[in-house]
Order: sequence, then structure tokens, then C-alpha cells
Amino acid sequence: MGFLNVEGDRRIYFEHYAGAKTPVVLIHGWGTSLRAWDGVLVHLQALGHAVVSFDQRGCAKSDKDFRESSIAASAGDVVALLDHLGISRAVLNGWSLGGAVAVAAAHRLGARCAGVVSTCGATPRYVQGPDFPHGAPAGTVAGMVETLRADRASFLLGLSQGVCAKPVGDAVVNWMWAQFMEAAPSADDALRDLDVIDQRGILAALDVPFLSIVGSLDAVAAPEIGRAAAALAPRGRLEDFEDCGHAPFVEDRDRYNRVLGDFLAACG
Repeated sequence: MGFLNVEGDRRIYFEHYAGAKTPVVLIHGWGTSLRAWDGVLVHLQALGHAVVSFDQRGCAKSDKDFRESSIAASAGDVVALLDHLGISRAVLNGWSLGGAVAVAAAHRLGARCAGVVSTCGATPRYVQGPDFPHGAPAGTVAGMVETLRADRASFLLGLSQGVCAKPVGDAVVNWMWAQFMEAAPSADDALRDLDVIDQRGILAALDVPFLSIVGSLDAVAAPEIGRAAAALAPRGRLEDFEDCGHAPFVEDRDRYNRVLGDFLAACG
């Protein structure tokens, strides 16, 4: 673990676990932390993969007062982190907003990217747009941020309760809530990006294996978004988790880890 300066003296927190197999970068969803991936982390370690994870700008142990906290900035942080660790090739796995970060980072990495997993990802778009009927109506996220800022604790508790479709118990809900509450208001800037981001061109040109995992009962990122992503990517594949919400790695952990492990094996 350590810290990396990515904007002047402002730092992101990261963890790096050694392994003989292809490194996997785990990118958490908006407002949470790298701890969200702990159930996946231990599985990847057991398979022998190196694992890199980090807290995005404004979240958890990373600094809060960045000048820029955007999806593009986090994608740049992924590249900077791999450069810092001397990793020449990696698979990227992003959850929710982290899915958009993963796709943007893959675009920057080019041949250094061995594959991309979008786990209930907010890519290629999060809101509806020209020729894209999926997701929330345009402008939804701006209103969401306004509501969030009016009562941060209550909004984030409600969000935590809505992440999973399956009953996961109070301990899991409170664990997610605690992660969200560590995010500073500066992190909201990345959330606002979801009103405007459009990665259809990047996905259509992505020349690596791409796995889109969706939860059929996802109330946070419409499953049609992930299905569209899988259809757009030339080497895309869809894995639909029936009866799951926005966090299949929590709600159906064994199947999620098995699917992820199979994908990584195919990536080489």
C-alpha cells in the first residue's frame, strides 16, 4: 500500500498485491472505496493474480481537495499508477462509475490493456441521448447531486439500501454506507460527468476482450446500459446475473468470481 502524487502534492491511496499472473486493476464505484472489492481481491489472490486497487480522488483515504475529480482524471490516475508500479500490461475491472473509468483508462493504455470488465458499469452512457434510449433521462444526475447535497447522510443511506436487490443484511448495507460517508463533496464532480459522458466511440474501437456484467434487477445503472456496451465492443461478451441488483460481486459472489476468473484466464 502507499500513496501516489497525481496532481501536484495531492495523493491517491493505493494497494498493490503481488502475483504471478496478469495484474488486475480494481476500480470502485462512485463514492465508495477500494474496500468494496475485498471479496474479489481474495479470490484473485487465490488464483495467483497481482491486484492493484485505489481510492479515487475525494474518496476514502485519498486526498479530498483536488482541483479536478472527474472520470477522466481517475482514468489518468490508473495509467499513472501502472507506470509507478512498473506494470506493462493489466486487465481493468470497474464497478458502476468505475466502469466508465476503466473504459477511459483502456483507451489511454492501448496495447498495455489486456482486457476490460465493466461490472454494472456506467458505460457507454449513463443517461439517454441521441440513438441511445437506455438509462435515466438526460440531466438526471445534476438533480441527483442537488438532492445529495441537501442531505448527504440520508441520501447515501438510501443509496446503500438500494444497491443490492437481494437481501444482504444490515451489516452489508452499513458497510457500504460507511464507505460512502468517507467521500467528500469534491467527489461529486465525477458523478456529474455521468450526465455528459459518451464512450460509444471508444467501445466500438476497443480491441481487447470486453466483459459486461449486469444485474437484471439493477436499480442504479439500468441493465440495458451494460447490454448495449457488450453489443458495441467488437470483442464484447455479456454476463447477465438474474435476480441481482447493482453489486453481483456481493449478491452472487461465487458465480461472479467464477465468471471473472474464466474471463481472466481467456485474457492470458
